[in-house]
Amino acid sequence: MASAPFLTLASASPRRLQLLAQIGIEPARVLPTDCDETPGKTELPKDLALRLARAKAETARAMLDGEEGAYILAADTVVARGRLILPKAETQAQARDCIAKLSGRTHRVITGVALMTPEGRMLSRAVETRVAFKRLSRDEIDFYIRSGEWQGKAGGYAIQGLAALFVHQIVGSYSNIVGLPLYETAAMLQGTHYPVLVKGDAA
Repeated sequence: MASAPFLTLASASPRRLQLLAQIGIEPARVLPTDCDETPGKTELPKDLALRLARAKAETARAMLDGEEGAYILAADTVVARGRLILPKAETQAQARDCIAKLSGRTHRVITGVALMTPEGRMLSRAVETRVAFKRLSRDEIDFYIRSGEWQGKAGGYAIQGLAALFVHQIVGSYSNIVGLPLYETAAMLQGTHYPVLVKGDAA
C-alpha cells in the first residue's frame, strides 16, 4: 500500500493533532504558526475564523519555502455570542468575563479550516456549531476559573473538560467545538485526493 502524501499541520494545538489521529490521519509534521489574531473593527466571527485559518496555511507554506508535495492543513476556532467575538482567555479576568457572557445563553463556535494543496491551491470553509450553557452560579464560575482549563481557550472554556458540566445542548459538530470539524476536514482532504482511509482493510 502506498504511503499517504506529506501532510503538515499548521497548528500548535495538541487537540487538533488528537482529533486527526481519531480518524487515522497522522501529519508528517506539525508546524505552529504565529499570526496576529486581533479581529478587525467590523469583522464578523465567520470571516475572522476563515481569515486566520488561511493566514496560518499561507504562513506555513512560506516557512516551508515552497517545499514540493506537501499538503498544509490549518484551522482557527472562534467563539461568538451574536456578533461579539470572545477572546482566547489569557487571564482569570478574561476567562471570568467570557464564562459570565456565555452563562444562560446560546453561543456559536466557528472553526475556519484551510487546506493548501501541493500545487498551491487554497480551499477553505467555516463550520458552525451552536452551544447552549445553563445559567451558572458564582460558585460554578469560581470553580471553573480555579481549574485553569480556560487558559488559551477560545471563549474561555474547553468542552472536552470540566465545562461539559455546563453544556445542556449542542447543535452541530462536537469535534468542531474541540477545534477541528472532522467530517468536513476529511471531506476537504478527500476532495483533493488525499487518501484519508489508508490504514487497515475493511475485510
